[in-house]
Amino acid sequence: MIYVFRLLDRPDGAALRQRLRPEHKAYLARVADRIAFAGPLTHDDGVAMMGSLLAIDFDSRDAAMAWLADEPFTRAGLYAGTEVHAFVNLWPQ
Repeated sequence: MIYVFRLLDRPDGAALRQRLRPEHKAYLARVADRIAFAGPLTHDDGVAMMGSLLAIDFDSRDAAMAWLADEPFTRAGLYAGTEVHAFVNLWPQ
């Protein structure tokens, strides 16, 4: 099942995001074969990052939540808010 993660940064998180971004990307690379899509949420300027939107295939919600708990941005306290939802892709490519 694909789980969508909507993860919003805390207001003062820009420097922390930039510092941890290489570690975050390496963590994502470990599940690259299961990622439907992933990228930063940005402000309307399309540059300033304010969170993450990820869609990743996991065997269960428990597995998805365990993955999120160990994610570098999560461990560092970057996110002010998180949402995780099961997702069914009805628009296959």
